[in-house]
Amino acid sequence: MPTAKFIDTHCHLDGEEFRDDLDTVVQRAKDAGCAKVFIPAIDLPSCQTVMEVARRYPCFAYPMLGLHPEEVKVDWREVLSSIRQRLTANSQQSIAIGEVGLDFYWSREYEQEQLEAFEEQVRWSVEMRLPLMIHCRKAQNEMVAILKRYAHELPGGVFHCFTGNEQEARQLLEFDRFVLGIGGVLTFKKSHLPEVLPACVPLDRIVLETDAPYMAPVPMRGQRNEPAFIRHVITRLADAYGVSEEEICERTNRNVARIFSL
Repeated sequence: MPTAKFIDTHCHLDGEEFRDDLDTVVQRAKDAGCAKVFIPAIDLPSCQTVMEVARRYPCFAYPMLGLHPEEVKVDWREVLSSIRQRLTANSQQSIAIGEVGLDFYWSREYEQEQLEAFEEQVRWSVEMRLPLMIHCRKAQNEMVAILKRYAHELPGGVFHCFTGNEQEARQLLEFDRFVLGIGGVLTFKKSHLPEVLPACVPLDRIVLETDAPYMAPVPMRGQRNEPAFIRHVITRLADAYGVSEEEICERTNRNVARIFSL
């Protein structure tokens, strides 16, 4: 077992899935070597719950506030106004704007609203100098088009849950202050990430994540995901890049420090 600590840059520990055993989950994470977890909001109610978890576990859990694209509806302007107030009013400041982005996987019913809500939160990132935690499914061209308008002003961020090919990776890496979030999908049998990542993504452009409780890595697939399970992702990344697990931890931790001001 590696001695180096790691950081889970994206997990939903405020969710109902962890309501009954959160203390135990956090202790397992720490025992596995997890030094910090970053918790993204997805809507207005979760802006409250992520702050509560951050207060419950100081210097371990850190909040990110934003509106998830699947939560964008006709009232998105009012919701964003309330989230903005929380961003500026809380004494425990959000470390990023997130989870934000575009998602046209299931439906394009609110496509225009998603585009406008995402761009508004991109502007927040520029104004507040907070990195972005970006979710994107079936919308990379639209996302890239928006980000390019602010490319020279953005402080950076994470393209969460990257699962794409070399062409998609290279396009995202053109945003030089951004990194790719890599999680359990890397370990899946049919994943092409073990080949794609070493071919075109330097280790200084990767951070670790779980997206817990979702997408648990092999051999935990099908279970509720949690931060302790990142160890399986670290092992697979080390194998893919031909380096030690300690180096994976150290390099990804440096990348986190470069992007997030903690």
